[in-house]
Amino acid sequence: MLNRRAFLSGSMAFLAIAGCRSSQRDIVVGSKNFTEQLILGELFAQMLERYCRAPVDRRFYLAGTYICQQAILAGRIDVYPEYTGTALAAVLKQKAAGDASQVYEDVKRDYRQKFNLDVMPPLGFNNSFAMVMRGEDARRLGLTKLSQLAPQAPHMRLGVGYEFLERQDGYQGLVRTYDLKFKEAPRVMDLGLLYRALQTHSVDIVAGSNTDGLIAALALVVLEDDRHYFPPYDAVPIVRPGLFRRFPVARMALEQLAGHITAEEMRNMNYAVDGDKRDAAAVAREFLEQKNLLSR
Repeated sequence: MLNRRAFLSGSMAFLAIAGCRSSQRDIVVGSKNFTEQLILGELFAQMLERYCRAPVDRRFYLAGTYICQQAILAGRIDVYPEYTGTALAAVLKQKAAGDASQVYEDVKRDYRQKFNLDVMPPLGFNNSFAMVMRGEDARRLGLTKLSQLAPQAPHMRLGVGYEFLERQDGYQGLVRTYDLKFKEAPRVMDLGLLYRALQTHSVDIVAGSNTDGLIAALALVVLEDDRHYFPPYDAVPIVRPGLFRRFPVARMALEQLAGHITAEEMRNMNYAVDGDKRDAAAVAREFLEQKNLLSR
């Protein structure tokens, strides 16, 4: 036992200098249960594999925010993709008080103080909630903004993901802000089914995401949040600091992604998986190679 401890101590000292492979457990990357999270999880995993030269376990499809938060606090995952507005409203239970940079700084500070978690720099795109309609319906009704929706809402059915009903930045605040009364209670479904429900006319409007690849592909329309109800949702990696102690070079790996993904690029990757049915790992690798981020 003493010899093993000495070996581990020496290994950690070497890692602090060289940033090479740790003798401790593998790196574990998590994600929520929708396409964009799967792609971002793959981007994280592939960067960490290349920089840390260590095995990376992928624990994707971890349901929603609450499950991912509990998993990282319990040490079952080391890193997962999150959004600043989600962290602020759904986890910290706070309202946005400032622009995107202020929201990021608030989340970064509070995650460190409350949870001992690191919030890494934003990846470059804002994935806000988006209220999405069929294009032909929006044009027929003359709808371009959420403030125009109230007279039509009593005739419309709303589809939402599981979290949207309960979140501080979700359904209740939305209907209060825009004085909306829909035809019936929201239909709750898996996020991957929202646009299919629009296509089949099972619902008339859904709470999707700004970077969903199927919005343009299906000629859908996003209604402008002209009263600025939704806070900024900059995509960021959430990391257990222990990852950086075990693999110091992991910080560099994740920082290389900062500011490198535009909203258009994220939409294109999402569509490649959802629309073209391509493998998420291959889409992520292609993106990293195009950006020369795997050249280390």
